[in-house]
Amino acid sequence: MQYRTLGRTGVRVSSLALGAMNFGQIGRTDQDEATAIVDAALDAGINVIDTADWYSHGESERMVGRAIAGHRDDIVLATKANMPMSDEPNHQGSSRRWLHRELDASLRRLGVDHVDLYQIHRWDPLTSDEETLSALTDLRRAGKIRYFGSSTFPAYRIVQAQWTAREHHLGRYVTEQPSYSILQRGIETHVLPVTQEYGLGVLAWSPLASGWLTGAVRAGREITTHRSTTLPERFDPAVPANRARLDAVEQLAKVADDAGLTMIQLALGFVTAHPAVTSALVGPRTVNHLHAQLAAADTVLPADVLDAIDSIVAPGTDLAPDEKHDTPPALLDPTLRRR
Repeated sequence: MQYRTLGRTGVRVSSLALGAMNFGQIGRTDQDEATAIVDAALDAGINVIDTADWYSHGESERMVGRAIAGHRDDIVLATKANMPMSDEPNHQGSSRRWLHRELDASLRRLGVDHVDLYQIHRWDPLTSDEETLSALTDLRRAGKIRYFGSSTFPAYRIVQAQWTAREHHLGRYVTEQPSYSILQRGIETHVLPVTQEYGLGVLAWSPLASGWLTGAVRAGREITTHRSTTLPERFDPAVPANRARLDAVEQLAKVADDAGLTMIQLALGFVTAHPAVTSALVGPRTVNHLHAQLAAADTVLPADVLDAIDSIVAPGTDLAPDEKHDTPPALLDPTLRRR
């Protein structure tokens, strides 16, 4: 396992990190399997575990808490808040009121007295950066969090938050967690240059593109991945973006075969090769899935393989632009761009 420094924090983290979104109802991973996954990840040298309050409505945090019992001091533990936790309008967002309340709930579910990294799951257009950063700074001073970061923020919001922190003498985000894979390279255009400019650690999620890059999705085969069941529209071959992805996957499979790599090794090796990326988050549902992903822990792609990938999916290109998660709200909601 490779280790890298998380931004400018001085904390050393593994190049593969364990994402726990599939623990619980979302991935149908039960406690015994979750504990086995955590144990196997720690044995392999992974030292980052990332979860969120929203994952299976707190169930993921509870399962992570049980799984890490006895290992807390060896783990960089990360969670998130901001997504809706009920129909109550104030049980979401990035206000001081909600973050203070919800962090306490996350700590209870995890069974710990602090988390190492507390992340804002999405940018909240209703809450000022000063409000959020002030709340996070106070939580850090109280010892409940060590660092805080953003997740899936547009580049201009990352810049704005850094400016606000400096202007108001507040703590700043030290990490960003964006979606990044061979098939979704849009963040190379704006987000990754910004994270490099400000020295942010980057924890890249969905490096296997929701299953597209596992090797299970190929032309002429029935698609049976977990994501194809829960999000069938993302794998419907009638959708132009999906046809583009399938064509790219076929070409990438040949690149992997020629290089003596699995598709998973190619996909994870690509993400961890970018100098802005600190760790790639893997989200296995089973121990077998994890072992297939751990095979990429020390994969270093040579220049000719990276060049071949660039020729298939151009740098800065999203093959499924409608699935971007950092699009400004006015581009998605017509009422926000009409007078």
